[in-house]
Amino acid sequence: MRRTLSIGPILAAFLATLAGCGSGGPTMVPVAGTVTIDGQPLTYGQIQVLPNGWRPASSPIGSDGRFMLTTTVSGDGCPVGTHNVVVLAGEPLPGDSMKWHAPKKYADPTASKLTITITGPTNDLKIELKWDKGGKPFVEKAEKEGGSEAGFVFTK
Repeated sequence: MRRTLSIGPILAAFLATLAGCGSGGPTMVPVAGTVTIDGQPLTYGQIQVLPNGWRPASSPIGSDGRFMLTTTVSGDGCPVGTHNVVVLAGEPLPGDSMKWHAPKKYADPTASKLTITITGPTNDLKIELKWDKGGKPFVEKAEKEGGSEAGFVFTK
C-alpha cells in the first residue's frame, strides 16, 4: 500500500508560522511633521523618538522645520505608542565651540519632558519647543574638564 503525503497543509502551516513571526518588532507607521521653537520652524538639528525596548526613530530637521522619521528603512516611521522625544540642535563650530539652536534640555531624554503618542500614520506631527525667558541661540566654548585630555565641558 502506497501512502501519499499532501504537501499543501504542511506548506500552509509553515507560511502561517512565518507570517506570525514577522520581524518580532512593534507595529510601524510612517510619521512626519515639523519642529518649531517659539512658533517658528527650527532650522537645524535632528529629532529622535525613543521607543521603550525598540530602536530609536530619527530624522534630520530641514530648513523649514520638517522631518520624516526612519527606524530601519528610509521613511518607515516609528512604532505605534507613546514615546520620549529628544531634539539634538547643537551645531559643532570650529575651535571646539558649539552653537545651540534650541535649549540643551531638549537633547536630554530625562530633562526634555517631550513625549509623543502615535496611533497611526501621520504627516503633520507637531513638536513645539520653547526658549526659556529671553532665550535665543547661543555659542558655548569647550573647555577641558579637570585638565583631562579626554573630557570637554561646554561653557557659555
